[in-house]
Amino acid sequence: MHFELLDSFSIPADPVKANEDAFAAEREAAVVLDGATWVGDEMLLPGPSDAAWIAHFGARRLMAHMRDGGGAKNALRHALADAEKSYAGLRRRPPKETFEIPFASMMLAAPDERGFEALWFGDCAALVRRPGEAVQVVGEAFDKRATEARRVKMLAVAKGIAPAAGSSRAEYLPHLRASRNKVNSGSDWLFSPDVRAADHVSEQHVEATAGALLLLSTDGFLALASDYDAYDADGLLRAVEEKGLKALGEELRALEAGDAEGRRFPRLKKSDDATAVFLRLG
Repeated sequence: MHFELLDSFSIPADPVKANEDAFAAEREAAVVLDGATWVGDEMLLPGPSDAAWIAHFGARRLMAHMRDGGGAKNALRHALADAEKSYAGLRRRPPKETFEIPFASMMLAAPDERGFEALWFGDCAALVRRPGEAVQVVGEAFDKRATEARRVKMLAVAKGIAPAAGSSRAEYLPHLRASRNKVNSGSDWLFSPDVRAADHVSEQHVEATAGALLLLSTDGFLALASDYDAYDADGLLRAVEEKGLKALGEELRALEAGDAEGRRFPRLKKSDDATAVFLRLG
């Protein structure tokens, strides 16, 4: 089987800043990546941001290796090796701590004769609906987003600031850096310039037939369902069909503008980069 691209959408959190999300979609694979917000003092790579670099580099190399054949897990390993080599060559200096390394969440889907293979890191998600069935959620994004909201609310109360004060606020940085320093250890791995991450990617084979619909999403777009209670998973996929991704993006930004400080919906910043890819399995 193969993927048919129905719609795609990607916007930055701030129009004047780099979009640190990336996506790619072809017949043999589709992927979304969400670069982790920078919490260092200085960027180590050329370009608009280190987070944008890892997301866009990852999307390009993953799709290149998918076109070469060999399967999704093999493509991931090669893309991570590419990132490791390029990062070592491009960076201005080695990172002093783990929090200076660029990381990204990821959802990669590759169709086969029985449905598709899903590989993911972090809080990107896939929503799947087979003809006549309810939506299936692939990944742990909903649970991870709920945990993040509770964590941000507790931090904001402890620091006496609005939840959406921004991830660069001095009050938040020590906690964010300590959390980021745990990445790529234990069970907490992300797409990064570290080929070892291939051995820790989450994976699931999803059974599906031709006609099934698939939405790949970064957490910034999924927030319509996971954070802002505008939809549940079923309702979000129906809305994508009926309204299109651009209209939902406008709805997303309107919701965020109505709660700019994050007091109703606790989050680290007013808006996040938002990306989604809508596909049909054929």
